[in-house]
Amino acid sequence: MTDRTTAEQAEYLSYRRARMLPFLAFIYLMQQASYFSQGQGERLVDHVKISAWVVLSLILLAALATKGFWFHSREVRDLIDDETTRSHRRDAMVWGFIFTSLTAIVLYMIAIFEAVSGREAIHLIVSLGLAAALIRFGYLERQAHRGA
Repeated sequence: MTDRTTAEQAEYLSYRRARMLPFLAFIYLMQQASYFSQGQGERLVDHVKISAWVVLSLILLAALATKGFWFHSREVRDLIDDETTRSHRRDAMVWGFIFTSLTAIVLYMIAIFEAVSGREAIHLIVSLGLAAALIRFGYLERQAHRGA
């Protein structure tokens, strides 16, 4: 990748991000399904799973909320973060907010009939909102690359 120009590096990384974000969101959701199907406990392994979820959630949120590609030059990151990408990111954040709100409303309704712990509720709200935003951002970026 060293023989590519800065613009070529930015284009390559932008395309790669568009392909990877929906895939990462899918993996993230599958991990959450696994987490809920096995139940939560107070064992050490359960604390490790929760810690891993927190770290992964923070990394995915940071990748979504920033230009990403933290180990590349500022020039490459600035080229990746063009006006279209910023618009896609804003739209994805809106979708994430909507999914977060809808998940909270659904959990509120479920809690009328069945107890939902705060920990479970937070886990679901964050996971579904973040995944929705990642999927939307990746979708918009892929559409932009197809049109280019």
